[in-house]
Amino acid sequence: MATIQIISFGYLHATAPEADLTLDLRRAFKDPHVNPRLKKLTGRDKLVQRTVLHTTGIRQLLRATTKQVRAYAAGPGNAPIVIGSGCAGGRHRSVVVADQLARRLRRRGHTVTVHHRDIKQPVVHR
Repeated sequence: MATIQIISFGYLHATAPEADLTLDLRRAFKDPHVNPRLKKLTGRDKLVQRTVLHTTGIRQLLRATTKQVRAYAAGPGNAPIVIGSGCAGGRHRSVVVADQLARRLRRRGHTVTVHHRDIKQPVVHR
């Protein structure tokens, strides 16, 4: 099994981390940040998790990414597979997707670490 590092981040705080696979969640998936009830919360809060996981396409993205990781893991390299999960502020969508992806990959026997680079950054006002 592979060693995998997942980094959630916000594009509005700094450049995307170098990764083998980067999920850009900004355009395709609705931002929970626009809901005043969710704005100050993070992807570690149940309400945000439910909102993101019920967004059309998110579960399909998680399944597809899990399959992509299998392809990377089948390659001849033994370096860790690095996955970036990015949204605008790095507090909502990217965190939920990173945590859910880690959960799925661990169930398949991979060793996974998760780092939420921007979860403690202030809310971005756009």
